[in-house]
Amino acid sequence: MAILSFVGFTLLVGIISYFATRKTDEGTSDGYFLGGRSLTAGVVAGSLLLTNLSTEQIVGLNGQAYTEGILVMAWETLAAIAMVVTAVFLLPRYLKGGLTTVPQFLETRYDKGTKTIASGLFLLGYVVIFLPIVLYSGSLAISTMFDVPGLLGVNLETSIWICVWGIGIIGSIYAIFGGLKAVAVSDTVNAVGLLIGGIMIPIFGLIMIGDGSLGEGITTLINEAPEKFDSIGDRTASVPFSTIFTGMMLVQLFYWGTNQAIIQRALAAKNLKEGQKGLLLAAFIKILGPLIVVLPGIIAFYMFGPNLETPDQAYPLLINKVLPTALLGFFAAVLFGAILSSFNSALNSSVTLFSIDFYKEYINKDASEMTVIKNGKYFGIILAIASMLIAPLIAKAPQGLFGYLQEVNGCYSIPILTIIVVGYLTKRVPAIAAKIGIISGSVLYIISQFILKPILADRAVEKAQAAGITDPDKLAEVATLSYPHYLHVMAILFVANILIMLVIGKFYPRQTDFELEYTRKVEITPYRYLAPVGIGIVALVIFIYAYFA
Repeated sequence: MAILSFVGFTLLVGIISYFATRKTDEGTSDGYFLGGRSLTAGVVAGSLLLTNLSTEQIVGLNGQAYTEGILVMAWETLAAIAMVVTAVFLLPRYLKGGLTTVPQFLETRYDKGTKTIASGLFLLGYVVIFLPIVLYSGSLAISTMFDVPGLLGVNLETSIWICVWGIGIIGSIYAIFGGLKAVAVSDTVNAVGLLIGGIMIPIFGLIMIGDGSLGEGITTLINEAPEKFDSIGDRTASVPFSTIFTGMMLVQLFYWGTNQAIIQRALAAKNLKEGQKGLLLAAFIKILGPLIVVLPGIIAFYMFGPNLETPDQAYPLLINKVLPTALLGFFAAVLFGAILSSFNSALNSSVTLFSIDFYKEYINKDASEMTVIKNGKYFGIILAIASMLIAPLIAKAPQGLFGYLQEVNGCYSIPILTIIVVGYLTKRVPAIAAKIGIISGSVLYIISQFILKPILADRAVEKAQAAGITDPDKLAEVATLSYPHYLHVMAILFVANILIMLVIGKFYPRQTDFELEYTRKVEITPYRYLAPVGIGIVALVIFIYAYFA
């Protein structure tokens, strides 16, 4: 029954995607890379949410909630504010310029070299970190949640290889041969399934806690674990409250406003109004995200206690405990769709960046659009195979790899955000300032987090040990408090890079003012209710934080 429902839902997604994309002209760059600039608000919203939501979040964030409680909801709820800012400030400028990739703006605003550096950094992040991590973490979740080793009679390592290649091949078919519209449509269908399936888990969990009553379950959970419902994190938390006002918002703005794999969905909107409505709809649903990626972790803490071997076991164990067997296959298909979505979206964006910013620019400047698309597909196939070969090897990597992903991404996320923001807000800052901004931002961040931080942490621990402190938890706290949180460091470097660029612009300005040209590729009349809806979403986020403070 479980296998039947899994196969049935997965096939349904594929069939809907096929019929929805039959009439899309994928012989042009806009048709293949941007779905013919035809996406409506619902498709934009669904694709944004599913591209973002995968096993790293569903399993990882619930694991953090199991340990720390509701304060980790910052990664979800604050995303809503970043999406509102993107809808109001960035998307109108992107669509006015008729962009296919974010780095294209950097060429228009600065020069070709700046665009190439930014595109290279995006591609490096996808190839080396994101694609293999999505494949591995997704395969590990599927293998452990649904006992693939027992089902197939193989060991865990073999089952991970099987799942990696299964996810990779199906994702590649969507991303490489279907183009963006196939990816976006499949995302939308899976988004509906994930919302239904994801909300089922805490509902069944609360009913079990309340002996058949949802209300009693909520009351019992709040009364028995009140410390888990405090939104304010202290200095030792993974998200200290103060970081919300510094690097957290910058990371969110980079991710939702400039990350090619995400913003490409909004760039494919049929007009500005649909793009803005899609972003706002996604922002509202994102506020409800903690019901799926935070609350189950707290329920797992109540059910299993604080002594699980690893926090990441919390969500898989909860699913196995509360979900009826008949629904297990449906949820497996939904989770498979979420993993697939993150993989094929990043792969499609990688193909887009390579085709537009490298192949067309440097390899074959005279290539027709069909030639560009064909060679982009070849690159996608090579990239997908490389990711599938690398992914299972991540199991042999040092512990803590997943926890450091956000920190490592700071090497390129904040420098790129800096030059985009300065590019739109100023008219005379030159290309050399952007190049220095990217290089200085990356180098200073690497020195800060991977040279200075370990040195100071080791010294602090040595002093604590000399003072007679031997408790491992106390020593870990001493190491944590010995250096500013990485989100604070990001904010400091963001401001420093802006100042560096403005100083260069003061003494070595462009000879002419930059003016953003309207390409007329899509209609850019804004959504008439943008301001009140946007303000309402921001107010709701503030209310939620205040309520749980």
